[in-house]
Amino acid sequence: MNAPLHPAHVTPAPKPLMRYKPYWAKRFGVAPFLPMSRAEMDALGWDACDVILVTGDAYVDHPSFGMAVIGRVLEAQGFRVGIIAQPDWHSAEPFKALGRPRLFWGVTAGNMDSMINRYTADRKIRSDDAYTPGGVGGRRPDRASIVYAQRCREAYKDVPIVLGGIEASLRRIAHYDYWSETVRRSILLDAKADLLLYGNAERALVEVAHRLARGEPVESITDVRGTAFVRRTPAPDWVEIDSTDVDRPGRVEAHVNPYQMPAESADGGCASASGDGGAAPVRLVPRSAALRAPRERTVIRLPSYEQVKADPVLYAHANRVLHLETNPYNARALVQRHGEGPAAQDVWVNPPPLPLSTDEMDWVFGLPYARSPHPAYADERGRHDGPTKIPAWEMIRFSVNIMRGCFGGCTFCSITEHEGRIIQSRSEDSIIREIEDIRDKVPGFTGVISDLGGPTANMYRLGCKSPTIEAACRKPSCVYPDICANLRTDHGPLVRLYRRARALRGIKKILIGSGLRYDLAVRDPEYVRELVQHHVGGYLKIAPEHTEPGPLSKMMKPGIGTYDRFKAMFDRYSREAGKEQYLIPYFIAAHPGTTDEDMLNLALWLKRNGFRADQVQTFYPSPMATATAMYHTGLNPLKGIHRDERTERVDVVKGERRRRLHKAFLRYHDPNNWPLLREALKAMGRADLIGNGKHHLVPTYQPLTDGSYRAPRRANSTPPAARSRASAGPAKPAQPPKGRVLTQHTGLPPRVTGAEPTPPTPQRRKPKSSGRPT
Repeated sequence: MNAPLHPAHVTPAPKPLMRYKPYWAKRFGVAPFLPMSRAEMDALGWDACDVILVTGDAYVDHPSFGMAVIGRVLEAQGFRVGIIAQPDWHSAEPFKALGRPRLFWGVTAGNMDSMINRYTADRKIRSDDAYTPGGVGGRRPDRASIVYAQRCREAYKDVPIVLGGIEASLRRIAHYDYWSETVRRSILLDAKADLLLYGNAERALVEVAHRLARGEPVESITDVRGTAFVRRTPAPDWVEIDSTDVDRPGRVEAHVNPYQMPAESADGGCASASGDGGAAPVRLVPRSAALRAPRERTVIRLPSYEQVKADPVLYAHANRVLHLETNPYNARALVQRHGEGPAAQDVWVNPPPLPLSTDEMDWVFGLPYARSPHPAYADERGRHDGPTKIPAWEMIRFSVNIMRGCFGGCTFCSITEHEGRIIQSRSEDSIIREIEDIRDKVPGFTGVISDLGGPTANMYRLGCKSPTIEAACRKPSCVYPDICANLRTDHGPLVRLYRRARALRGIKKILIGSGLRYDLAVRDPEYVRELVQHHVGGYLKIAPEHTEPGPLSKMMKPGIGTYDRFKAMFDRYSREAGKEQYLIPYFIAAHPGTTDEDMLNLALWLKRNGFRADQVQTFYPSPMATATAMYHTGLNPLKGIHRDERTERVDVVKGERRRRLHKAFLRYHDPNNWPLLREALKAMGRADLIGNGKHHLVPTYQPLTDGSYRAPRRANSTPPAARSRASAGPAKPAQPPKGRVLTQHTGLPPRVTGAEPTPPTPQRRKPKSSGRPT
């Protein structure tokens, strides 16, 4: 799916973001940075903020950071927008720093879900936070959206609260919470917010802001797409479809006899004469009124919070319905009851927002971003690349986002629930202008663009061939189990963009850092040639995720044979260019549907292909994902949900020991894992894989190890022994043994980001010893 230049097949067409009449405060002009203090507001001549955004991230004025995008979009509409970033949540006082917002609070946990940001997949606390100056952890609370919203309410009770961001998107209805292992109710109720905006919310937010500015009560704003709210009374003029149960027995209507005569009754007998002696006409049984009602006035009632909490079958059913209603061109509203009796409340979720057109995407990304962290985060030199460096900004500092959305439909991924399946692409001219701005205006640029991508590297301008088919489609994926015949897979526009970008004056290299859908890439050899020969900085990351059909079918990922075809193309084009380049395959351990035998086969595949994975990705159940529903219920929502044998049961990897085992198979080369693997191989009847030969997986001997695992992503994960050696001076990097396949997992250099190398901190020289005892 792909958003057209102008969504002409949508009736009525949405109002373009650029066509709203600006709010009166437009006269104040553009702020160099959105203010974070009263002093900055005074310098801008503001007496108050119209909107105050509260975020769990440090404020970086860059189009890759959600709060910057939302703030600049509202500013372009004429509103005065302030930002409170990473406030101290232990009292309401920090939330009063900018005064009372005139229109509403905008609250988000940040670019990441606060729980995923804080905890690893094994529920261990992370020591770092990529969205905080210095990478320091602990600067935001758990369930930050709820905490921030409650403090905003405490600070100014009568100001509406609008929730947004990925944390709110993934929790808009009752959802399984991995960290507490319970089903929690909608975040709207816990946060006591007035409105929730899910997905990329520019269109919804602009409409809500202008309606509140006109004095419309927030309680009356119930018709905006991409929003959710709480209501206590039934909606008038809506037709409700009851989907609160599955396989519920009901009255079976008899088929109407097509040969039935007027004088016969519906059951085949003779009809009694009417009082006037006339014969009644034939009356066929009509279809349900709900099925005949317009979809835009139809709402589906999901099982209630109490039902999905108590019944895994109904939880899986609700998850399936939610994912079937994600195409904005045909989705229906959803409603879910929370509570019972007089205190019951309905959480109403309107259909998803309509995607932005190319003109609107260009407008959003063309706003006057400073492309830098707020000056409040600068170090003593006035720079942001030293001790106060924000790692997430450093990663995307010289990257360009060219599109949104992903139609892959991977069940473990949250992009579908947040950004949707329809690709929204920028124009080529807009992208080129941003590259030129980086070249000409961003300090420290060395001529290397670190990424030209998005959620997926190669879905730019891909989409359905027919708007009519796209408007009716309800498939969860355009590429699984096979690439849809209606999907346009021509990478020509992307190849032209790459070639135009790398031909710009002052641009040395355009790298592609986003993940690649290699099943799409193999359909276009010319794209693969361009990518491999000009846009790979030594290695390219792709994600087969697994090798076995069982787990791949639960992930909705292509078979490993597609990876083999892409690797053959990658190697051939690398040789043609005379370059030594490597693929970095990523794999997931402990995904629902993965057996111990599947992980063993994956480990054997890794060994045959010379991979030693140090960076292990364990399945992380994020709220609302289809794979999370499998994890919680043990059922497969992809195949339909029933209460009998028709429902497919899923092998779920739970418990610390089994999750450790699946991770150990991925890291079969780590001596710390060998005792666990030996025990498992014997239990599986595969003791033949224990030995000291090349064909064995685990050796018989056990070296002395400390039993620890050090994550490569950790900047502070140097072992203590190595720290003492480091003080003696820099050591030469160890050379890999002959025949070792170099990958990210076996010692490739750090990824090129286009930034200048950080100068080393000068060491104070020790005075020479006089040789005399003191």
